[in-house]
Amino acid sequence: MDKPNASMVLVIEDDSQIRRFLHATLVDNDYRYLEAATAQEGLRLVATQHPDLIILDLGLPDLDGLEVTRRIREWSSTPIIVLSARNQERDKVDALDAGADDYLTKPFGTAELLARMRVATRHAIQITQGSDNPIFTTGGLRVDIAHRQVFVDETEIHLTPIEYKIMLVLVQHAGKVVTRKHLLHDVWGPAYEDEMHYLRVYMGQLRRKLESEPTRPRYLLTEPGVGYRLKVD
Repeated sequence: MDKPNASMVLVIEDDSQIRRFLHATLVDNDYRYLEAATAQEGLRLVATQHPDLIILDLGLPDLDGLEVTRRIREWSSTPIIVLSARNQERDKVDALDAGADDYLTKPFGTAELLARMRVATRHAIQITQGSDNPIFTTGGLRVDIAHRQVFVDETEIHLTPIEYKIMLVLVQHAGKVVTRKHLLHDVWGPAYEDEMHYLRVYMGQLRRKLESEPTRPRYLLTEPGVGYRLKVD
């Protein structure tokens, strides 16, 4: 039975077997389900049904999923999780740079999909909107955006201006993968988008300051070959 208050998920996927699998999985986990077998139908449903989350295949028959993502991002911030048989790092980076929130390679596990959906749709990012004192918290990490202060377990951690700018970008996209190119562009500027060693150095410094075990980070996670994710509890 359809639950009117449940989150609505739109699946844009041309493989009927995967659609049937996702339908059973999502309905069993109390989501409302919509589906489209083509990009054009998917775009129509995004505009008319306003889903809470989109699961998008890249290999659609009428339009590439990257272009679908770009078109949706022109007017909507609805979370998008890309599913694809393409497993190259370049494909993941392209999807994330186009505006996807996350990326899963086929075949994928049900538990992992559901976990990533929860992160993508989580509204309790802990930034108090419209406040004079916006605060982000996850676990023992707290970022006071208004006062440019960072705390771990109530101890203030002093960051350099560059370290703080990296943290701010990650906080703004908390729970999502932020590509290396995105971070380099936002922190250093467009002329530095290929300077990957900058990020390695500064992420190492941030982990030494914020993580109890820098080699096994709790907050600042690496997405190999793609970028970084600030974990949300």
